[in-house]
Amino acid sequence: MDYHYYEFAALLLASTLVGMLAVRLKQPLIVAFILVGIVVGPSFMDALNGDQHIALLAEVGVTILLFVVGLKLDMHLIRHLGMVAVATGLGQLMFTIVLGFFIGIGLGFDWVNALYIAVALTFSSTIIIVKLLSDKKEIDSLHGRIAMGFLIVQDIAVVLAMMVVGSLSVSEGIEVEKTGFLVLAILGKLMAALAIVAIMMRYFLPRIMDLLARSPELMLIFAIAWGTSAAALGDMVGFSKEVGAFLAGFSLASTSYREVINARLASVRDFLLLFFFIHLGSQLEFASLGEELGAAAVFSLFVLIGNPLVVMAIMGYMGYRRRTGFLAGLTVAQISEFSIIFVAMGIGLGHVGDNTLGLITLVGIITITLSTYMILYSHTIYEKLSPWLGPFERVNPFREEKGLVSSSALPPVVVFGLGRYGGRLVERLHESGVEVLALDFDPELVRIYQRRSIRASYADMESHEFIEHLELDGVKWLISTVPDVNMNLGLIKLLKDTSFAGELAVTIHHEYDGDLLTKAGVKHVLSPYQEAADYMAQRVKDTLK
Repeated sequence: MDYHYYEFAALLLASTLVGMLAVRLKQPLIVAFILVGIVVGPSFMDALNGDQHIALLAEVGVTILLFVVGLKLDMHLIRHLGMVAVATGLGQLMFTIVLGFFIGIGLGFDWVNALYIAVALTFSSTIIIVKLLSDKKEIDSLHGRIAMGFLIVQDIAVVLAMMVVGSLSVSEGIEVEKTGFLVLAILGKLMAALAIVAIMMRYFLPRIMDLLARSPELMLIFAIAWGTSAAALGDMVGFSKEVGAFLAGFSLASTSYREVINARLASVRDFLLLFFFIHLGSQLEFASLGEELGAAAVFSLFVLIGNPLVVMAIMGYMGYRRRTGFLAGLTVAQISEFSIIFVAMGIGLGHVGDNTLGLITLVGIITITLSTYMILYSHTIYEKLSPWLGPFERVNPFREEKGLVSSSALPPVVVFGLGRYGGRLVERLHESGVEVLALDFDPELVRIYQRRSIRASYADMESHEFIEHLELDGVKWLISTVPDVNMNLGLIKLLKDTSFAGELAVTIHHEYDGDLLTKAGVKHVLSPYQEAADYMAQRVKDTLK
């Protein structure tokens, strides 16, 4: 009987069931899969007989993950990151490494373990943050774009860190005296690797990709083959599998097929990473984990509180409001899968022990779980903490006050929100000669509409002071197209406090939100999705008569 096959099927079924529970609790699947590994591992059921097969799939999963990271690292995107993303990303990295190192020393770790831990604490999970911000429809918001910028900086940093670690051999270990030679050797290898990649990108890969494009299935197989082959080659020449896979992805990043490859690899990556996290959980020794609980609690608090604070401080200094800094800062309040992979590389080289991997995994479980709820309820948390966040905002937050709305001579129509619905509404009103003022929290979006000669200004919809600053006496219609029902309920309260006498209209995405707004006193509840669906259904019906 093929027990390995039965074990494999049971493992997938268990992962599905536990994953369903995680989705129900709004938790990332990473945590669920690690828990599955813990349960089936030696600490509990000891049910993994084909562990070597799981380990191989785990390695391939990490290879595909790094390949996809390289694939997304388009040079055009790097050029447009901006000083804010670079400064915030580098500032957070330096702060976390330096302070994390001294915390590790203070907790009794030797300097090598403390350094590994400090570096591991700097990386945030791009996958989790993108998923959460996308679910909240904040990926294109100001704080969402800034967060994506410094996450790319982190992705570059993790690859560089893996290059350094991958260039160290078990026999040599880490010696301070050899640091200079090590850096020169890494730079030499990196320049040689980039030269080879540049030649491949210029002369060979475009022709190969044009040929493969005739068969999507073959393109997928080539992508996996190219990534794993480069990973193996990187390991052979003294880098690491991870760095080789990253460079393989980067070599295809500027091709016109990058999005197609990325889309096809996404499900393969997620499937294989399942086995990485299961394998990781199965390797955890709870006897040693008990000894790391105190250190894990300290490092978790450091990541959950320290990382957001440093991001807020840097963004505040650079001229952003405390709300923008707070919402962006929450995205770095966890460590990532790269943190675990980085420490696992250190174990393979003999630099750190299994207890360090257990510690980082424990910190990962704690911070990923808690930061998920922090990001999901970020606006509510901000409302509670806002009075104490004043020191993180300049007296003149110049980056967001450019084009701030004047308190006098407001037009008869004011629209909050320049998303797809709000932007279209403002454009149609403007085209038909209606005086309208568009307000949005994204300064860049405001400038786009100003360049179109549409009156647009920055606005903080949640700010009581901002609403009081507006002279709403001459405003006949105030329309909110912001999808967040809690923000709209807050706006309604602010308008009642200022005795707004005009008409208020609010858009909704869900029917139950409409009931809440109607009870709050809104006469005009707009449901663009339902109205569009009703309109289309009627048109289809009319054509069939």
